[in-house]
Amino acid sequence: MTFDLTEDQLMIQQAAKEFAESEIAPTAVERDKKSEFPAEIIKKLGELGFMGMMVSPEYGGAGLDTVSYALAMKEISKVDASVGVIMSVNNSLVCYGLEKYGSDFIKEKYLKPLAAGEKLGAFALSEPEAGSDATQQRTTAEKSGDCYILNGMKNWITNGQSADYFLVMAATDKSKGHKGITTFLVEKGTPGFEHGLKEDKLGIKSSDTCSLSFTNCSVPKENIVWEEGKGFNFAMDTLNGGRIGIASQAWGIAAASLEASINYSKQRKAFGNPIADLQAIQFKIADMATNVEATSLLILQAAALKDAHKKFFKEAAMAKLFASKTAVECALEAIQIHGGYGYVREYLVERYLRDSKITEIYEGTTEIQKIVISRAMLQDNK
Repeated sequence: MTFDLTEDQLMIQQAAKEFAESEIAPTAVERDKKSEFPAEIIKKLGELGFMGMMVSPEYGGAGLDTVSYALAMKEISKVDASVGVIMSVNNSLVCYGLEKYGSDFIKEKYLKPLAAGEKLGAFALSEPEAGSDATQQRTTAEKSGDCYILNGMKNWITNGQSADYFLVMAATDKSKGHKGITTFLVEKGTPGFEHGLKEDKLGIKSSDTCSLSFTNCSVPKENIVWEEGKGFNFAMDTLNGGRIGIASQAWGIAAASLEASINYSKQRKAFGNPIADLQAIQFKIADMATNVEATSLLILQAAALKDAHKKFFKEAAMAKLFASKTAVECALEAIQIHGGYGYVREYLVERYLRDSKITEIYEGTTEIQKIVISRAMLQDNK
């Protein structure tokens, strides 16, 4: 299967590439060192329509397809994966779910400013004792008149300190298991809702990650997304699309590693010739290039299926599984090709390795992707 990109898709990709190189790249290294959130960059991305790419213009979005989104995510993440994940969460995990499942009230009040980039969103599912097994929600929401009272804690929340709106999954009826989980939209600053300190992470340091706590936090019933008891289904459907975004982030990291390796191997000399002349280096570049190309095809296939309103969850899991593995392997090889220089901050490949590892963990670990894929294959072959 080949993918002939449309003129609009190529234009979006080029626009993302130019923005990344001119606006993101100059500060990427320094922001990584300081763990500094790219507030101005995110604002500019919003103004250009990159924070609500797939949302209908009716709700302030750009009305683009998933393929365009994947291409843009790749170009942004190729320069800075931290900016990529901020963009991915807002697009894939927040805007997508609100447009598909939100009430007219929620779309009007919350989706519009999120899609326009005026506000930033976060997705709060993981807990200290509910990571890969999202059914074990300890955060509770007890009905009280026209409100629900939330109590509990969330962990590993991307955009946790900087977001304005949070999609929070909580148990409204523990006796029903996963059918008793509900999604609430909680505004920053709501009494009883606080965020913890920013985590000191290995990679994607320019994005903020923290825990959230809820202590008798009152949320109006109209802030339920979809309906009571549908929170687990909401989360799983949203994560299926989110995996395309994270796969695209990994694609960008892998592509950056490959490009850096090619450029360095042409410049660096050993034994009187560029190391690009050495078969050992050529084989590494061949393997990297093949895996990056395979990654792109898996991602574009999943995105195209989603755009065609066909089942895509297996293909999205495959794309994330392969892309994240490729990102880590390409970053490792890039460091090897750079030798000692690859181990220091002066050359960007050490950051690529640090940023790549998380793609094998968040929005479903490598192991979870394998479970999703194998179950789909076994079901299809019954």
